[in-house]
Amino acid sequence: MELPTAALPAYSALTETARRSFRVVAMGGGTGLSTLLRGLKKYVPSVTGAAPGACDELPCLISDLAAVVTVTDDGGSSGRLRKDFNMLPPGDLRNCMVALSEDEYLLAQLFGHRFRSGGDLEGHSFGNLFVAALAEMTGDFGHAIKLAAEVLATRGHIYPATVADVQLRARMADGTTVDGETNITASRVPIAELMLEPAVVEPMPETLEAIAKADLITIGPGSLYTSLITNLLVRGIPEALGAAQGTRVYIANLMTQANESLHLSASQHIERIYDHARQPIFDYALVNTAPVSETIRERYAAEGAELIDADVERIEALGIRCITGNFAAEGNVLRHASERVAATALELALAGR
Repeated sequence: MELPTAALPAYSALTETARRSFRVVAMGGGTGLSTLLRGLKKYVPSVTGAAPGACDELPCLISDLAAVVTVTDDGGSSGRLRKDFNMLPPGDLRNCMVALSEDEYLLAQLFGHRFRSGGDLEGHSFGNLFVAALAEMTGDFGHAIKLAAEVLATRGHIYPATVADVQLRARMADGTTVDGETNITASRVPIAELMLEPAVVEPMPETLEAIAKADLITIGPGSLYTSLITNLLVRGIPEALGAAQGTRVYIANLMTQANESLHLSASQHIERIYDHARQPIFDYALVNTAPVSETIRERYAAEGAELIDADVERIEALGIRCITGNFAAEGNVLRHASERVAATALELALAGR
């Protein structure tokens, strides 16, 4: 099934829909989630500025936007802060804050700035240190994220998937076990099963409430295991997604990853997710079928990545409606076209009402 990929305001149903509102939950991590949030943010009323309550030239379709973010990173600045301050990794959460903030351009530069000198500060990003300071002040990482969102006037809520101190553990295809996200992503052996250590951790109550009330729930894009499946290992989240009444949309990646999903098709990504969720959790899958330039393909091939096969029939055999179209945006890197993806996902939510 292919939907038009023009901006949502062009749809004839919009006039009536503009008087309604949607509750939206976006789940994932890494650059994929923050990219999607930039598209969804445009439908959320501004909380500051010259016209608070207005949206960015689009109808204010989203009354409540919540991002549920993975917290298993143990490398780079986030990993160092995790060890030094015994706190959860702030990196992915920081990127989501920037994506949802009012003045994203300035904050992206400020929060993304990494100190090039200064002894122990070297390599740390300002945004990570900002979150670390709030976490130490409050003694509560979840509350620190909430305060940070208020300071930045974000157009949405940001929830860590869990506030427990968790590590990733993977059973590999050759039977070995690898601990820690950095080591897992560095391995060239395929992942057979992903686990959390400790195995049982609780989500924030706000996360389960947001999923239960949502009209639209998106999962992806993002690294198959370390951005998506990690969230589904938190107790209660798969069950909440399985029972959710809202429209549930999987947003397929554009490219495979050599260390997580090499040679896996779009349907095989979903099968791996279902293996860990232990139940069906998607109504729709958005899969890019637009061509990608040879230059981009060669650049990713050098990293061991390839275009994901859009095997539509296998996806629909899983009981999922497959929506194909042009969801890619080329630049120095290949990213999802956030506005087209957001518009299409909202159109699916509208169709489900």
